[in-house]
Amino acid sequence: MTQSVQPILCNGEWIAGSGTSTFQAANPSTEQPMPQTFPVSPWEDVDQVIAAAAAAAKEMRGWPGTRFAEFLETYADEIEARADLLVETAHQETGLPVSPRLRDGELPRTTNQIRQAAATARNESWRIPTIDTGSGIRSMYGAIGPVVVFGPNNFPYAYNGMAGGDFAAAVAAGNPVIAKGHPSHPETTRIFAEAAVAAIEKTGMPKALVQLIYRTSHEDGLKLVSDPRIGSVGYTGARQTGLRLKAAADAAGKPIYLELSSINPVFVLPGALKERLETIADEFQTSCLMGAGQFCTNPGLVVIPSGDLGEAFIEAVASRFESAASSTMLSEGVRKNFLAALETLKQSGATLVTGGTSGGGTGVCVKNTLLRADAAAFLKNPHALQTEAFGNGSLFVTAETTEQMTEIAELLEGNLTGSIYSDTRGTDDSDCEQIERVVRTKVGRLLNDKMPTGVAVVSSMNHGGPFPATGHPGFTAVGVPGSVTRFGMLQSYDSVRPGRLPQVLQDKNPGDVWRRIDGAWSQADL
Repeated sequence: MTQSVQPILCNGEWIAGSGTSTFQAANPSTEQPMPQTFPVSPWEDVDQVIAAAAAAAKEMRGWPGTRFAEFLETYADEIEARADLLVETAHQETGLPVSPRLRDGELPRTTNQIRQAAATARNESWRIPTIDTGSGIRSMYGAIGPVVVFGPNNFPYAYNGMAGGDFAAAVAAGNPVIAKGHPSHPETTRIFAEAAVAAIEKTGMPKALVQLIYRTSHEDGLKLVSDPRIGSVGYTGARQTGLRLKAAADAAGKPIYLELSSINPVFVLPGALKERLETIADEFQTSCLMGAGQFCTNPGLVVIPSGDLGEAFIEAVASRFESAASSTMLSEGVRKNFLAALETLKQSGATLVTGGTSGGGTGVCVKNTLLRADAAAFLKNPHALQTEAFGNGSLFVTAETTEQMTEIAELLEGNLTGSIYSDTRGTDDSDCEQIERVVRTKVGRLLNDKMPTGVAVVSSMNHGGPFPATGHPGFTAVGVPGSVTRFGMLQSYDSVRPGRLPQVLQDKNPGDVWRRIDGAWSQADL
């Protein structure tokens, strides 16, 4: 029997794709294919989706933020109404546990960040209105046009192209979104799309506000991000693919915001190990092995003192890794790439302490893995020893002195996070300050005495960092209004008559916004 192929979402309608190529996701716990079949969209389908998004963008020009807020709020409600189905489907497609990961953690985070985006759309704070009455010039951010969002495999909700942070930020900025689903969890994404269609109908938004394609050829993906009708692109995923998309978008003058790779270095100073070695080992195990290590903020490089303290810490972590079951990985592709990265690290001067082979748990998995190298090996081959091993493993580097730790820090690539553990009694404060001065320039978020895995969805968060963590160090993918401005363009008004100005730039604005008036920042009604 020929299995039916799921439709794509184009201009508010579920339509059959025009291509012949298809794919199926796999259940990583059973290593069996999922029952649904999805289309690989040819350029004909992609072009149709872009045209509809461009038409929607024209229709929405000048719309108030309340329209987009109403959609986002209704969408969050529709997602919650489908919580049971979303949780069960994502569990089957990704192997991630129902509780606490999916139902209790990631799904509430997703609806929370959608509602946060709605709030900044409603009060229009993301526009950063600037009023200079002396020159008669005023400026704000406005919608940029259709946004393409590529979601990753490791967060089926919070970074989903149809529901994640980039999606919510793009809509809050007044843009239609073309969601590119991830082939690891297409049915989860389809359910999100059904919820979005329901929200569009309830709020009277353009049908093409949200559209969905599941997969394209690499060539058509490059054409998509560089198409003249596209305003901007958000991408989270593998570095190699992201850089190809960036090259295409850059050549066409299209802004693209990338989250690519990060090993999130952790520096553990001697005083911290003397004070609380076992506690830090527990914290590291939890952070590194959580979700099979498939987090962009997983601690993949740990710099520790050499000698008895360092050896005791390595032994403590290895013992914990060996006694803990391995979690199921997202896909066979993730396992293959993880094992390949471990091999690269070993060939570049690292030695295996424990793990490093398939097994240790259910379905697609690898034994919890710990490698080690000394500072001399790292300093000799720093690029290769910073290879991202995306999974339940980490590389420990032993350093003889604070100066060696600082040398290592100087050679770090850009990362999302960097952590420093020190003695709470202050015995190694000067060493901490020396290392921190360097690490601060290498990471988007600096932590003290804390592992990096958790990402709080708050306005002060920076989930970004220097390349190759992201494609641009000046932006965050988490936290409003900062994440929203990525999908806007700066619009200036010079001597425009008061009645023709957008309301947020008028002298008497009832909204809750920050304004700059005559060179001084003031807060209105907050």
